[in-house]
Amino acid sequence: MSEFFTEVTAPIPYAGPDSDDPLTFRWYDADRVVGDRTMAEHLRPAVCWWHGFNWDGSDTFGSGTLDRPWLDPAAGGGDPLAAARAKADAAFEFFAKLGVPFFCFHDRDVAPAGDTFAESCAHLDAMAEYLAAHMERTGVRLLWGTANLFSHPRYAAGAATNPDPEVFAHAAAQVAHCLEVTHRLGGANYVLWGGREGYETLLNTDPGREEAQLARFLHLVVEHKHRIGFEGTILIEPKPHEP
Repeated sequence: MSEFFTEVTAPIPYAGPDSDDPLTFRWYDADRVVGDRTMAEHLRPAVCWWHGFNWDGSDTFGSGTLDRPWLDPAAGGGDPLAAARAKADAAFEFFAKLGVPFFCFHDRDVAPAGDTFAESCAHLDAMAEYLAAHMERTGVRLLWGTANLFSHPRYAAGAATNPDPEVFAHAAAQVAHCLEVTHRLGGANYVLWGGREGYETLLNTDPGREEAQLARFLHLVVEHKHRIGFEGTILIEPKPHEP
């Protein structure tokens, strides 16, 4: 297994507010008891996989500016799953050296999409096993998982509110599988972010029907949660003006 963050040789310690070492915590003392719980228990800090390990620093106006070797096209020798495993190696090295207890992910963050839905599911299942081994080794836990229902062009007009029933069905199946993987990894929560939901104009939209369709989607998620025995919380991340 490659080591990516060689300049950090041990978990970053708490050194107090007077520390001038950038690789120390000045205010966060994980073991300090505040009230009846430690700071770690109060805050439950987690590292997000997408900006942390998938983003190359690019934006609308320019290409990537971040040096992240696990994103090199040559990583994994051209094998998408090998590249995903290299990214996972970097992620768990980072979690351990930062000393955070949790991480979170979208399905497409940790596993590449396949040519078919079944292949995409197989990729995520394979990566779930790889993540589970890292979790057992490091003690880092999954705070929440979620499905990426926004990046693929199929979701340009929404997922749960998409007017195409086949897109709605694909989104429901993708969430069902990601929820199962989150459950398998012992996730504490499952998140729903409707980043592409809504409408472009009221001229061709029945808001009541869209809301009912979204509500049905949410009910399906909760029904599946109980069906598989997932005891975590279903969280809705509201961002009314994004994107």
